[in-house]
Amino acid sequence: MTRLAIASSSQIAADAGAAMAEAGGNAVDAGIAASLVQLVTEPGVVSLGAGAIVVIWPPGEHPVMIDGTSEMPGRNVPAERLGRGGLDVMLAYGGGTPTTVGYPSVATPGALAGYAFAARQYGSITWKGLVEPAYLHARDGFPLPPASQRYIDHTHPGIFGWNPTALRPLQDKHGVMKRAGEMIYIEGLSDSLATIAEQGVEAFYRGDIARLIARDMEANDGLLGQADLEAYRPRILPALEVTLDEWHLATASVPSVGGAVLAAMLLLVRGLEHSAWTAQMVAHLIDVQTHVMRFRRRCLDTSDELGRDVEELLDLANRRPSALTSPSTVHTSVVDADGLACAITASAGYGSGVMPPGTGIWMNNTLGEVELNKRGFHALRPGTRIPSNMAPTTGRSPDGSVLSIGSPGADRITTAILQTVTNFVHLDMPLQDAVNHPRLHVEWPRDGECCVAYEPGMPVDQLDVPQRRFDGLDMFFGGVSAVRFAPPDRFEMAADIRRTGGTALSPHRRNRGLVGPRQDSRRTSPSVR
Repeated sequence: MTRLAIASSSQIAADAGAAMAEAGGNAVDAGIAASLVQLVTEPGVVSLGAGAIVVIWPPGEHPVMIDGTSEMPGRNVPAERLGRGGLDVMLAYGGGTPTTVGYPSVATPGALAGYAFAARQYGSITWKGLVEPAYLHARDGFPLPPASQRYIDHTHPGIFGWNPTALRPLQDKHGVMKRAGEMIYIEGLSDSLATIAEQGVEAFYRGDIARLIARDMEANDGLLGQADLEAYRPRILPALEVTLDEWHLATASVPSVGGAVLAAMLLLVRGLEHSAWTAQMVAHLIDVQTHVMRFRRRCLDTSDELGRDVEELLDLANRRPSALTSPSTVHTSVVDADGLACAITASAGYGSGVMPPGTGIWMNNTLGEVELNKRGFHALRPGTRIPSNMAPTTGRSPDGSVLSIGSPGADRITTAILQTVTNFVHLDMPLQDAVNHPRLHVEWPRDGECCVAYEPGMPVDQLDVPQRRFDGLDMFFGGVSAVRFAPPDRFEMAADIRRTGGTALSPHRRNRGLVGPRQDSRRTSPSVR
């Protein structure tokens, strides 16, 4: 039995992860099982049609990133169809968020492929066992989470309103939107999960589910076809490493823009001598966010050579800081007593409103996320990985402590993690206090000057800057999940109260059903076949 701690966006997801430990699984098994439950039980926020990044740091090895991000489809689509057909909507979420939905907004999903690859290389539980908790929730129904209900309240007219099939599971028999705690049943979803559990992710990318998705896309002018699904492959890449005080941190590398932005911000807050969030420290934080996000907008968002430009950003942040002046997501963090850390972030964008008949799977709108497609709608070449805000992060300190942390929140992901890590590492806050502390985020509207959005408790009102004050802690500012293991036997867990997260510590509960150790648990070559 493995001892581990897990923090996730819901208690049922955290419990699913802890159950893997009871069955002899490790931190990677726990993270994958929990994230699969998230993809099933947090409608609107995320779905099985998502992309994902998994950052894994095995003890005594270099940290790695499993790239399961979304990909530009359209391999067999005539050029004249590109850039057309999306539904432009303005969501009420966050005070006003533009996005594009509908069939043409759907990118090739990578989350399932990434999870299966991570499980094969670093896990010890059967794939069937990892999928079982998600399958059971889909089969038996699940309560609508408060975060999902809040998000759907803001977005359902624009995202789901055009498609009765996708909207129906969120309504009661009278057509009224369900409230938090009411049970959700999604026709076809448990059948899809049973097929994925039995046949593996091949069913999603090359089997019956792939054919259902491709058929619906083709009938409705979507770009995603069978050729795109069949061609998708996850990748294993070196993680992006950075230090803050005594902590050595590893986050997502390219194609994640979020990981690079987080690393640069962490470099720019090194050496701070402040011991609290004074007005002076808040002013510095605003300055750091402004400089890095300006570089992102100017160079990274439309980069032809993202790796090179990320290197430039980190070089400027590391050596010449002054030179920088020139939707939904879910996260799970796990560490185990062997020192293995796993951080998983998954995103389906804001949601497309598409649910291919017979699948029960809502699809992403990654092609329609304005902040990730600065070149324009459908501007990328088919097969290109789409940039991501996701930045799951792991860390180690000289005393042997191991950290796993991450957040949902679109472009607020990086600033939420930055402030939480600063609270924990530099200001020496307990982990839960570090997560709960008020946050700020420098917003960049498409027109006009930037503005500091902030929660009460950050002294932004003492500064002469454009500002937007929220009434209290708000899910707009992310939903950080974090766990730490400190040898020999201490675990610390924190789930963000902004999103009603959940935590669990193994030993947890008895093993059930299909969950069990894999016979071929030794890791094989990391090459993707």
